[in-house]
Amino acid sequence: MEIRIDKIRKEFDRFPALHDVSLSIRSGELIALLGPSGSGKTTLLRLVAGLERPTTGRIFFGQEDASWKPVQERNVGFVFQHYALFRHMTILDNIAFGLTVRPRATRPPKQEIRRRALELLDMVQLTGLEKRYPNQLSGGQRQRVALARAMAIEPRVLLLDEPFGALDAKVRKELRKWLREFHDRTGHTTIFVTHDQEEALELADRVVVMSQGKIEQVGSSDDVYDRPNSPFVFSFIGDSVELPVTVSGGQVQYLGAPTGLRHDHEGEGKLFFRPRDAELVSEGDGISGRVTSARRLAGARIIELDVGDKANARPIEIEVPLDATAERGSVVKFRPLREKVFAA
Repeated sequence: MEIRIDKIRKEFDRFPALHDVSLSIRSGELIALLGPSGSGKTTLLRLVAGLERPTTGRIFFGQEDASWKPVQERNVGFVFQHYALFRHMTILDNIAFGLTVRPRATRPPKQEIRRRALELLDMVQLTGLEKRYPNQLSGGQRQRVALARAMAIEPRVLLLDEPFGALDAKVRKELRKWLREFHDRTGHTTIFVTHDQEEALELADRVVVMSQGKIEQVGSSDDVYDRPNSPFVFSFIGDSVELPVTVSGGQVQYLGAPTGLRHDHEGEGKLFFRPRDAELVSEGDGISGRVTSARRLAGARIIELDVGDKANARPIEIEVPLDATAERGSVVKFRPLREKVFAA
């Protein structure tokens, strides 16, 4: 099922939570809505689900305008962070719930409901647990049950709101791998909300980075990590270093000193680079800093530097090979290998 979000604006008491957001999602795609709290990602998901109504704009499911359709008519599966399972029901009854409450005219026979629920139980790798109750399962197992229940109604779209947010790191990692494999088997159009960048980069076909009710960038994991198109995306995704610079005659300068970098933007700017994308240089132009500490991290050495003069000292970190010499108190010079300069 293709989804097209066309210039959606959502206001709560005249406060805009979304500003004219547009997004096209391909059928069978797994999309991550990634951003900090208050970025609008959950509001956008709820609009797709039909739990909220847009102030302006439209949402299309295929060629059908679903903007004002109620939840019941959209046929979406929704998985929440806190499972929302019925404690008094067995696991099998929880999965079958969406089918058993259908109107009589569209409700499958009891045997068919049971067969489908058992099939889904097997698909989420919980065969044999159908007679247990939610409080007898682990958090990861309960979340799988919640996903099976959402799938039981054969939804056109699967929506997940911080699905692993209540789980510990180890279980989250296991479920991320499992969810990707599950999605590849079922082929549903899936949208999930997360503030965890690692989760988004690992799971999604495309990542939608959001900030302050707007979409900052849409792209693959490689796109948003290696080719961020704004200061926000660069600083939000992955580790980054930001330095104020001036570009004059194509030459990038930090505190008036040439960095050895060039850029076609003229005037004040912001230099961004990843700590791992820096190399120490012994001669030529570069950025100088005084080493305040150095530590080993796996196969690399992390150097903490104060760059600039005493009046403008700015602490940063760069990653260098283990054999690099960086004694505390010494002055080193480095140059970013891959960087981006944005206009200030």
